[in-house]
Amino acid sequence: METREGTDGPGRAEGLICASFNQDTTSLAVGTKKGYKLFSVTSVDRLDLIHESDTPDVYIVERLFSSSLVVVVSLAAPCRMNVYHFKKGTEICNYSYSNSILAVRLNRQRLIVCLEESIYIHNIKDMKLLKTLLNTPSNPAGLCALSNNHSNSYLAYPGSTTIGEITVYDGNNLSTVTTIAAHDSPLAAVTFNASGTKLASASERGTVIRVFGIPDGARLFEFRRGMKRYVSISSLSFSADAQFLCASSNTETVHIFKLEQHSPSREEESPTWSAYVGKMFSAASNYLPAQVSDMMNQDRAFATVRLNIFGLKNVCALATIQKLPRLLVASSDGSLYIYNVDPQDGGECVLVKNHRLIESEDGQRESADASESRPAQPASQSYAATVAIPTATPSTAALTGYSEDGGMRKGEVIPEHEFAAGPVCLDDEKEFPPVSIQNN
Repeated sequence: METREGTDGPGRAEGLICASFNQDTTSLAVGTKKGYKLFSVTSVDRLDLIHESDTPDVYIVERLFSSSLVVVVSLAAPCRMNVYHFKKGTEICNYSYSNSILAVRLNRQRLIVCLEESIYIHNIKDMKLLKTLLNTPSNPAGLCALSNNHSNSYLAYPGSTTIGEITVYDGNNLSTVTTIAAHDSPLAAVTFNASGTKLASASERGTVIRVFGIPDGARLFEFRRGMKRYVSISSLSFSADAQFLCASSNTETVHIFKLEQHSPSREEESPTWSAYVGKMFSAASNYLPAQVSDMMNQDRAFATVRLNIFGLKNVCALATIQKLPRLLVASSDGSLYIYNVDPQDGGECVLVKNHRLIESEDGQRESADASESRPAQPASQSYAATVAIPTATPSTAALTGYSEDGGMRKGEVIPEHEFAAGPVCLDDEKEFPPVSIQNN
């Protein structure tokens, strides 16, 4: 759930480098040339600022659920990962690696660091390095996904540079689970559902999106995003109940697919003209070439969104906000777009709010409804409001401790962070991140 831009481009907000949603889509993190910010996305009308830091040129920022633990990587030190307790304004630890960090993924059990040709698996309770996957296929985009479910901690990453092969790795037991031949072309996007029982993927062609069962790797669903042109899929995201899957690309359209098995008995009970035509197509597909047959059996989008932007990267997510299903699109034009989704009939989604993520020249962030701007509402004393106090980022000079395999170096661990036994719920604002004392 992340998008990253290296340089400014047409239509792109000046200074915006990356954006990512946390694991349960209650928070949005953005990295800019001036620092990084964490926003609460639990309300449609308000975009509460939880925290901001003046660390410049942040291109990776990941928050662990609703906890105070945040992982940051900046262009000033692309080989170093810093882990902060942002409410206390302290650094928990830092690690340095042999090459630039391309992606970071985390759940309540594991923290994954992805380099171009290696992957590092850390135990998030004490940040100890558990495993280094060396000589992985070249992965210059840092493509990887980690299950939010800490009971399995499945990790997915490209298994080939020439075809869309996915390696699924068990981050808890530190062993390979399965290899999935997902696409004929190299991978462009991959994501797990919340429980880690489904895996969605798209190739560089961007025309077909497939969903597989985990851990067996069986193909469950196949969706066609389009036929007329190849596109670059920038993000895939399941809804919390895994009933829907959204996909965004460098085009103006975001697609939402519905994961439902078609029941033959239901069609027989209520025969319609469309059902009859569907049966005819299904029968005809048995006599057609495999590629044509597959195309006829692929499902189309259940709902769509037409953005007012084209050619820009964005990250999309499905969430329930104020008891209604919403589609969130954080775009590199510096905006967060919120749409209503009709879970029954689908169709064209309705834009209900547009929040600016980057301050205007007068230092204010702007929010607008779909039709017109609304006057600012007084902020309530929510959790996000009470902790929205900017704090200076502490010095991140790496204090080298000892060498690890794969060329990684570990900095010091701040002693005040005490051990939290086992995976714990981190939604309580009084709870410390699960980090233990380590003596080098």
